[in-house]
Amino acid sequence: MVLAGLILVAALSRLLPHPPNFSPVAAIALFGGAYFASRNRALIVPLVAMLISDLALATMYGGIYASWFSGFGVWLGYGCVALTTVFGFGLRGRVGGARVLGYGLAASVLFFMVTNFGAWLADPMYPKTIGGLGMAYTAGIPFFQWTVLGTLFYSALLFGGFALLRSRLPALRAQTV
Repeated sequence: MVLAGLILVAALSRLLPHPPNFSPVAAIALFGGAYFASRNRALIVPLVAMLISDLALATMYGGIYASWFSGFGVWLGYGCVALTTVFGFGLRGRVGGARVLGYGLAASVLFFMVTNFGAWLADPMYPKTIGGLGMAYTAGIPFFQWTVLGTLFYSALLFGGFALLRSRLPALRAQTV
């Protein structure tokens, strides 16, 4: 319950004002993959937390958030969360600052590569050529810095905060990997 609670609180932080792509999503997925003993829960909890925050954003702001659910991009976003969670399995029993940093950077690159490839596929603005693909990736560069900073910030909060909780509550040590 503690893990799920931390993930849900982080996901709901998406409702706060923030720079574009400064998001807890990749950190949530890595954290879930690293700490849930059940691989099924590790996959389900981050996806459900993201869905809850997406529904809240759609309710609050409508527009682009509401239309998000009818587009191709939603599947790419949720696919990235699932893939990043599986990636987070590599942190099990080996969580440390350098590893979390490396995995966080890799998760940010994964999100950048997949979502900008998807934008190239789905957006008629981009020609379906190598040049068009390059345009899609170039257009994503200004957002990439925020993706990295958000992932690293939330990874530090989740992994660091949970390490602090585990040091103070011995019962948490026995229930997580």
